[in-house]
Amino acid sequence: MTAPPLPPPGAPLPHYVSDRPFDPRSIERLSPAQERVYLASQWRLMWWKFKRHRLAVASGLFLAVLYASILVSELLAPYNYQTRHIDHIYAPPQAIHLFHEGRFVGPFVYGQTYTLNMSNLKREYSPDPAAVHPIRFFCRGDGYTFWGLVESDVHLFCPAKDGTLFLLGTDRLGRDVLSRIIYGARISLTIGILGVAISFVLGLVFGGLAGYYGGFVDLVIQRIIEVLQSLPSIPLWLALAAIMPVTWSPMIVYFAITVILGLIDWTGLARAVRSKLLSLREEDYVLAAQLMGANAPRIVGRHLVPGFMSHLIASATLAIPSMILGETALSFLGLGLRPPVTSWGVLLTEAQNINIVALYPWLLLPAIPVILVVLAFNFLGDGLRDAADPYK
Repeated sequence: MTAPPLPPPGAPLPHYVSDRPFDPRSIERLSPAQERVYLASQWRLMWWKFKRHRLAVASGLFLAVLYASILVSELLAPYNYQTRHIDHIYAPPQAIHLFHEGRFVGPFVYGQTYTLNMSNLKREYSPDPAAVHPIRFFCRGDGYTFWGLVESDVHLFCPAKDGTLFLLGTDRLGRDVLSRIIYGARISLTIGILGVAISFVLGLVFGGLAGYYGGFVDLVIQRIIEVLQSLPSIPLWLALAAIMPVTWSPMIVYFAITVILGLIDWTGLARAVRSKLLSLREEDYVLAAQLMGANAPRIVGRHLVPGFMSHLIASATLAIPSMILGETALSFLGLGLRPPVTSWGVLLTEAQNINIVALYPWLLLPAIPVILVVLAFNFLGDGLRDAADPYK
């Protein structure tokens, strides 16, 4: 086989590259399943991988239901969280029944009668089989102001007329524990979101500055972080709680606690962001962005932060339950929110006395939603972290 003749001097060299539009599927015959994966966007790949983590999906649905419930807490609670039933102080939980004397009645509870034990001055309650209290649905009960704007008295379910419905018992003032847990979710769940938003902004800004610029900026920020991390948490909480005037309204105290938690919790994230940026800022694409005239905020936000998004997602989902636990601990110690504001931490202050817990164990029930929410956020974080790297 002879070689093709060379072109004359100065003539363009021949080439054998086709100028037709390139079709990647023409090289290899793809199955429909492979084609669906190869042509999917990154967000779709992340969603497919997240759906395979069943525990994370269940946790996400559970948290979505909880956060949706705080929008209609007044409607879901059978009583107003401040309503007192002086004839039912420390009443135990009432069980729901469907059948009475072999006949289907529907959901109902038996009434309660009590006697005073003179040896320990404890009210001893017992169900009254003759008092059948059917549960009403979409009914009128205690009045409330929906989100402080609209007056109403409609509830999803209510006790019978002249009856009681204490599914989780009552506290020392005769207030329904279930209603107070439902109202307390609005504070305890939102304080985690707001606190994480504050800590994330501070962590990304200061960690980004330290990791991208380095040098003197990094030195100053690292010394500030070390000073904040060296302060013991409880004395710091005591000091910050002491400077809040007692004349502040509960809503102002709520936002103050949120800011305090956000200001304390940003140092760990800043350290993590700094370490990631120190390694990523030496990459070639960062140098290319600098040569093209991109400024520092754009390089950090557009090119560097997405490089460790999985770490940020895991940090966020772990920081939210830590904020919830922080508010619970502050309120439990009497340093956080104060009545009449209701949160899960405020409710747990009833359980500080071991004698009260021994006699009335249902006062510990507000700890159950705290545990469930913390576990759900951890499982959701695992699923989101894995889904953020769909190519692994």
